[in-house]
Amino acid sequence: MSVRIPVVLPGLAAVLLLAAAVPAEAQPPGFRGANSSSVAIAAAISDRDRPQSDRAQDARRKPVELIAFSGVTRRKKVADVLPGDGYFTRLFSNVTGQGGRVYAIVPPGAEKRFPDKVKTLETTAASPEFSNVTIVRQSPTSFRVPEPLDVVWTSLNYHDLYYGQGEQAALDFDKSAFAALHPGGTFIVVDHVALPGASGNVAALHRIDPQIIIRQAQAAGFTLESRSDVLANPSDPHDKPVFDPSIRGRTDQVVLKFRRPA
Repeated sequence: MSVRIPVVLPGLAAVLLLAAAVPAEAQPPGFRGANSSSVAIAAAISDRDRPQSDRAQDARRKPVELIAFSGVTRRKKVADVLPGDGYFTRLFSNVTGQGGRVYAIVPPGAEKRFPDKVKTLETTAASPEFSNVTIVRQSPTSFRVPEPLDVVWTSLNYHDLYYGQGEQAALDFDKSAFAALHPGGTFIVVDHVALPGASGNVAALHRIDPQIIIRQAQAAGFTLESRSDVLANPSDPHDKPVFDPSIRGRTDQVVLKFRRPA
């Protein structure tokens, strides 16, 4: 992996300075003291190797807070399941660094459905700057990697598994994540929120009730450790598809952290 020279943008530099000066209880999520973890996250986000298309999404996707919440740090082994074009894959690569490993779990046939996204991901994995990224072409419902993982992550995908492939497929994914993690490992699920008991074609909304995710993960053996409201939006009416122009990019999203018992 090549040596990286992070470019700390003015905003990130200010956050790091504030982190050192402000009492811990008053600091922003993800910056509990100017420790090595928070510095690594800031460096990962400001790294010159990230494309501008990624940087343009940072304000709405809140990567600082999410990565801090996930527990991804240096030398961790991470699976990014259904990674799209690799937005979080690249961030995880930067954070974990040399000695870390990021497995991008891409299902067979994704090249036909999402050729541009897969091509971008392949370019990432082939780049010396992201040499700790490995693409694994397996179904999320039965994926395996050659070493125990610290974190399994999926963002904005669980609803598609549950409603697109069925309740059992989503449960099988949870079980695969459980098996892939070492005891004490972390399972992170981010998704668009549907209201409890939502009627009509919820699948068409591309949303899911968080309690469904929790129930499924617990059935697979996980314990729910915590949740973050960093992507919450109480003004989301929850009755529109996530691609509706009135709400796209501003949906109410849940962030759940599960733990494989030690």
